Amino acid sequence: MSAGLVVQTREFDLQGDLLGYADPADPRAWLRRGDGIVAVGAETARVVRAARGPESRTSALARAWDDIRASATVDDTVQLPGTGLVAFAALVFDEESSAESVLLVPRTVIGRHGGRTWITHVLDAPASGDTDGSAIPAPTALGPHWAGTLGPGAQTAQGYQASVRAALSAIAEAQYGKVVLARDLVGTVPAGSDLRRLVRALSTEYPDTWAFAVDRLIGASPETLVTVQDGVVTARVLAGTTARGADAVTDARAAAALADSPKDNDEHAFAVRSVVASLAPHTTALDADGGPFILELPNLFHLATDVRARLSDGASALDLAAALHPTAAVAGTPTDAAVAAIRELEPFDRGRYAGPVGWIDARGNGEWAIALRCAQFGVAGSGVPIPLTAYAGAGIVAGSDPEAELLETRVKFRPIVDALA
Repeated sequence: MSAGLVVQTREFDLQGDLLGYADPADPRAWLRRGDGIVAVGAETARVVRAARGPESRTSALARAWDDIRASATVDDTVQLPGTGLVAFAALVFDEESSAESVLLVPRTVIGRHGGRTWITHVLDAPASGDTDGSAIPAPTALGPHWAGTLGPGAQTAQGYQASVRAALSAIAEAQYGKVVLARDLVGTVPAGSDLRRLVRALSTEYPDTWAFAVDRLIGASPETLVTVQDGVVTARVLAGTTARGADAVTDARAAAALADSPKDNDEHAFAVRSVVASLAPHTTALDADGGPFILELPNLFHLATDVRARLSDGASALDLAAALHPTAAVAGTPTDAAVAAIRELEPFDRGRYAGPVGWIDARGNGEWAIALRCAQFGVAGSGVPIPLTAYAGAGIVAGSDPEAELLETRVKFRPIVDALA
């Protein structure tokens, strides 16, 4: 498939912005505050795991990536995050999902980090000289603006509140301590839409999130699942949410109420313990900040905790993503009971929503987020509107109020709904 790949990264005079190089119909991008990487043109390799095997699909993709990188020859004179041999990936939330987990190795990657820009070519065989002989790709202007339509999905507002009440009854019976329940919206965008427009809108309006586009999964996640860079492991845990106020006074009150909320602090503590327990076997000097801080996004506040550690066993970023997922922040606790409850209480297959999404390089470094504030786009024929499904969820613990949790999902839908508009 991709044995013996020859990879060459060189400094590159970037013309325009990164998204100008991405595919309008199927952009593959990872962006934050203008930095990041985009894929250009065809893929060198596409590894798909569509069904459960003897190991998790994420672990299977990690092993496949190990084979690819072990046989590759990498000539990288830039040595920055995202240079050299890189793969994008989007993974399912639940092993029982009918959706595909996928790892994509682009033939060409263009990136920017800290003011430096580069281009990576991935070849199937050694090239003569210092180049593969292919033309440097030219950026293209983003297509015209468009607007999508969204409406109720399989889980209606009334159905969502009923699911929350059912979860609260199970929590009262000590079947689990927390479960994260989502609902869906379905819709379309016009035929031929330039999907880079959606990535641009999300990255512009939410610059502190990871704006991602991988295999037609597009979103802007505030939650870092795990980052690995030269042996340093970091993660950001988000759990506990409230809408921002309409003015400075109500905004301050909302932040203070979140910080003092026993329900939200309990939910957050569940999530932090989940991440720490999963990272502990792979790391040393593991440190989680003493208490959560308030993370400000344009439309809401989150309780957040940063976790930092040193890698101790040579695990790659994808290995750690497999170990961490699903966290209590997107599933609940205990994990097995929470995932079983999600299967029972959500009338749809989450697919890749709330699963890991990100990139990994040949050294095992990478950046991974949880696929939140996102929509999965389908494939449509020529002249046919493109279907999509968007998702948002909320953590249910003892003391949760069904109407308040429904409101939280509406707030979390806002980034993708506004961008589609």
